[in-house]
Amino acid sequence: MKLETIDGIQNLQLDMIATLALAGVLLMLGYFIRNKVKLLDRLCIPAPVIGGLLFSLIVWGFRSSEVLIINMDTTLQLPFMLTFFTCVGFGGSFKLLKSGGKLLVLFLVACWILAIIQNVVGVSLASVLGLNPVLGVMAGTVSLVGGHGNAAAFGPVAENLGVTGATTVAVASATFGLITGSLIGGPVGNWLIKKNKLEIKTDESVEEKSEEDVISENDFKVKSFLSHLTLIFIFMFGGIVISDLVSKLGIQNFALPNYVGAMFLAIIFRNLNDKKNIFDLNFKEINIIMEVGLSFFLTMATMTLKIWELADLAGPLLILLVVQMIIVILFSLFIVFPMLGKTYDSAVMTGGYAGWGLGISATAVVCMSAICEKYNLRSTKAFLIVPLCGAVFVDIVAVPIIIFFITKFA
Repeated sequence: MKLETIDGIQNLQLDMIATLALAGVLLMLGYFIRNKVKLLDRLCIPAPVIGGLLFSLIVWGFRSSEVLIINMDTTLQLPFMLTFFTCVGFGGSFKLLKSGGKLLVLFLVACWILAIIQNVVGVSLASVLGLNPVLGVMAGTVSLVGGHGNAAAFGPVAENLGVTGATTVAVASATFGLITGSLIGGPVGNWLIKKNKLEIKTDESVEEKSEEDVISENDFKVKSFLSHLTLIFIFMFGGIVISDLVSKLGIQNFALPNYVGAMFLAIIFRNLNDKKNIFDLNFKEINIIMEVGLSFFLTMATMTLKIWELADLAGPLLILLVVQMIIVILFSLFIVFPMLGKTYDSAVMTGGYAGWGLGISATAVVCMSAICEKYNLRSTKAFLIVPLCGAVFVDIVAVPIIIFFITKFA
């Protein structure tokens, strides 16, 4: 940790350990505030978002008043994210996917439709509001469905085609999406459950076919926990290697995120393990590791948000993003929820969809976690289908759509 004066303003640099400690404190603060403020609990606002967003607002206040600039070392954010997505991959049993086949297809189609809608709305509104149409793409599928990763990847592509400020707009829009997605996903799912007086139960066919329900009751043992952690670390490393190999292929306008490779390796291993029983998987321990990874990743992602980039957005762009948010909410409530069957599972998935449609897959999962925490019942289908569709399969349509719109309107 270092404090120094730069251009007359105090700059505080937090090292990796200090940033990690701060993230832990903010996470616990988020749980404390949610327990005390019943409205936040009723709306299913995730604890990592509460603590992280509160701190990012404080950082913005210090920066705006030129009192203090706080910089944080987020080196550990990537490992936490990889941990979370690798654990998600362990849930990718083909046997379970078959049991949720129809829901998976419907949810994926809804993801693809939204990817198209966001670009059409973005380009149309940008043109009406006097902005470069490509900036509408940056504030559409690139940043909202794609998140900060796609924003950082496609922003420079657009700028190389002559679209000034594309990266700034994309990153700022992704920040807007992460905040709003984290805030609306839980309330959307909760409102659907309350309004439709849904019975709090999951699809029993999935539960009957889930061997992990039996396995997860094993006693917690340190050696077993460490062996699971080691397995996860191996797949995390494998995901990075795969991503590096793909990048060396030099495929134009295409990059494979680290977490996608790690997730697929975990999926492959899970299904081989189901047949060959190579490793005694304990899903209680995997879920603990997943929750730790998700909680710290999302806290770090939220507490380091550069909210001032949102404040600097021009009025027309802010209007565009608000319209995108309204469309996601309405589409979730009136199209996705009925499409998925109007059950507790579909309400949880719809909450995740709303969070994902503006944020990222981790946003969707944390929103679904908040809903399931409140009703004390985990939706196996939701936690299996939403991350796989939102993080992986959506790009089958989303990436070509992004490239088409950028090249057409640049």
